[in-house]
Amino acid sequence: MNELISIELDDCKDKMSKAVAHTESELTKIRAGKASPSMLDGISVDYYGSATPLSQVANINTTDARTIVIQPWEKSLINAIEKAITDANLGVNPQNDGIVIRLNIPPLTEERRRDLVKKVKEETERGRIGIRNIRKDTNESIKKLKNDGASEDEIKTAEGEVQKLTDAYIVKVDTLAELKEKDIMTV
Repeated sequence: MNELISIELDDCKDKMSKAVAHTESELTKIRAGKASPSMLDGISVDYYGSATPLSQVANINTTDARTIVIQPWEKSLINAIEKAITDANLGVNPQNDGIVIRLNIPPLTEERRRDLVKKVKEETERGRIGIRNIRKDTNESIKKLKNDGASEDEIKTAEGEVQKLTDAYIVKVDTLAELKEKDIMTV
């Protein structure tokens, strides 16, 4: 197979892996009724004028399945952290005792579980769309290689390989979604 086509296929595989990893990280942000420090991954705190990830200004632990404890490294940050959590609209109310912030994760209702499953489906679809866009871009790049000496047969074979990669990575995204849905629906 043409060397340029091989490079395009490797690039495609790399991009699709990143798309799956991104989808996985987005799915971990959707809470499944259990307390998890990863629920706070997207939250930034105003730390001396710059937005800093919460994990870089505080220790985040789970004491049990329903409680997250956030212990700031500087006591002066406790109000800023509390405000950032409230602004993030996670559906939990931070409880500040002056030393640590506790987040009690309420059990999920059936209706809330269904809403979360819808969110999982939306995020999964975004992942699939990302993978299909990578397929389209890669196929366009491969077709342009005809000018650089790639034969019609090599291009057709490469497009078949891209489709195989697309199918494989979409299955990975679907598997992640299935696991997350099962996690959410488990009472």
